Amino acid sequence: MKTSADPVRDYLSAVEREASALPADRRQELLADLAEHIEVTRAERPHAAIGEVLAELGDPRVIAATALAEAGNGAAGASARGGAPARRGKVHPLVPLLMLTLPFLFAAVLPHVPAAQFCSTLFRVIGAVLLCTSVHWTSVQKTTGVLLTAVLPTVAISIWISSSVAASGDTPALLANLAMLALLAGTAAWLWRVRRA
Repeated sequence: MKTSADPVRDYLSAVEREASALPADRRQELLADLAEHIEVTRAERPHAAIGEVLAELGDPRVIAATALAEAGNGAAGASARGGAPARRGKVHPLVPLLMLTLPFLFAAVLPHVPAAQFCSTLFRVIGAVLLCTSVHWTSVQKTTGVLLTAVLPTVAISIWISSSVAASGDTPALLANLAMLALLAGTAAWLWRVRRA
């Protein structure tokens, strides 16, 4: 198997090959954007392996399919190549982050309102699903986000309720809610910072 001396050139060539159905000017713009993104990322993180930087960008086929879909050629291009239609991010990346964070705040403020608890759980589940199906994060980032914003808080709340440590209005409960809210907000901020455009 042949290995290349320039993985960036190979990656951009693969994108160019996959995006051959795009108009030439749009294809060159896409390649220039990718090259600039790679250059900026390497400047910001000089110790990151080039393979890691390219993996974060995603598969060249997916990038090309997304560009084709945005150009209005997605269905024709995908069916001509026998591939699946492109997956586009139809939901703004802020939506799942808000759905994972804000409902916890409402549930903490209104602990004795069953409807608030139910809605909080429902919105957090929807937020986790939207995060998992989003194209804005890698699989590792999605898994970390779901663990820290949905699984960990749910486990902590279940343990808190079953242990009956303190009533929901007591100082320990308030501190626990503030700590959980800080974890959710911190995780949401991290996910926002590492998202892909």
